[in-house]
Amino acid sequence: MALRTGRARNPEGRMRLIEHLRELRRRVLLALAGIAVMAVVGWFLYEPVFDAIQAPVRAVDDAGLNAALTFTTPAAAFDMKIRVSLWLATFLASPWWLYQVWAYIAPGLTRSEKRRSLLFVVAGVPLFLGGAALAWLVLPNAIKVLTQFTPEGALNYMPATDYVRFVMRVVLAFAIAFLVPLVMVLLNAVGLVSARALLAGWRWAVLLVFVFAGIASPTPDPWTMIALAVPMCALYFGAVGIAALHDRRAARRQAAHEADLLEPDS
Repeated sequence: MALRTGRARNPEGRMRLIEHLRELRRRVLLALAGIAVMAVVGWFLYEPVFDAIQAPVRAVDDAGLNAALTFTTPAAAFDMKIRVSLWLATFLASPWWLYQVWAYIAPGLTRSEKRRSLLFVVAGVPLFLGGAALAWLVLPNAIKVLTQFTPEGALNYMPATDYVRFVMRVVLAFAIAFLVPLVMVLLNAVGLVSARALLAGWRWAVLLVFVFAGIASPTPDPWTMIALAVPMCALYFGAVGIAALHDRRAARRQAAHEADLLEPDS
């Protein structure tokens, strides 16, 4: 799919490969700049956010399991603040960097395709944040279940860096996973994949969703995995349904266009 730009200089409205790469670099730099700006905001939000992150550990300690976070090096606390600030910035800047993804693709789309693909930004932000929220709701119970495997007499003194990295990975993984159905709709909107092709692989898709949920689920019980996999499967089939509606409308337009071409001039 070629991007249309600068028709005065390029009558065919196509970008050369080097121009694609330059535009990609520009969008990546803009996305990183937005995350850097939001990292400043995240820096000032660090203390309440870190308190929320370690709240499950405190709850375990209050239950009598002697749990606490520890900083093992002098620079660990400073490094932790930077990591959490950047992690927060990824969510705070999600409307901005999702827009950059759309802006990179949009010049190669028709006007109607641009309107449809704008859904990527409009729906992408709540889906991304919704996936993060679901993971955040699961984490307290996950920490509680996992720490119950501690042998009697042992202490749950966790390195803060390892614990926070675990939390960030789980939350970010589910946030990104919730964007996958939206990418499916976008690929269908620009004509790269049909609803039939998406539906044909539904068995593999469901299997992969449950495998992902099983790996990413922070607890060993099956109910948590199911609770995480079911919304992801619903989003997948919802994306297939939207793609099917789009394909049906496109087929009707194509049929009408062909009928007009075959109709003899009066």
